Amino acid sequence: MQDLLPLAAALAERLKARGETVSVSESSSGGLVSAALLAVPGASAYFQGGAVVYTRKARSSLLGITDREMLGMRSSSEPYAQLLAQTLRTRFATHWGIAETGASGPSGNSYGDAAGHTCIAVSGPISLVRTIETGHGDRVANMRIFAAALLALLDEALDGASPQP
Repeated sequence: MQDLLPLAAALAERLKARGETVSVSESSSGGLVSAALLAVPGASAYFQGGAVVYTRKARSSLLGITDREMLGMRSSSEPYAQLLAQTLRTRFATHWGIAETGASGPSGNSYGDAAGHTCIAVSGPISLVRTIETGHGDRVANMRIFAAALLALLDEALDGASPQP
């Protein structure tokens, strides 16, 4: 997690300076994004909450996303990552919702994605979504890569958005 801390600290300062808040949904990064953001002193000024949404039951129980909302959509996809980010943003009433969903390894997921696949999304004044493919099944390395990519995507979104009231 040490490699995530400098970017998390920079994001924390930016969010605090802008008076903005964030909520986080993670799956295959296992909570590393939340941990990195919460490691910064004063996190309560910008971090409103989050969840590791690792299963269908977690998705339903923690986020209230129904099977009906999932019709035609599968986990570990860009539309699903965007739904997670938007749902968190709404449920926590934050300026930004960020999400990650994928397969860290050592094997792929039941949807046919290889290990090292994730989709990340930011929902806010600017919405962004990306797919990351590392090409390997090193679980811990992928978790770190996925977490760093999600933090970097939030940084990119902040670069493109004017501060919100």
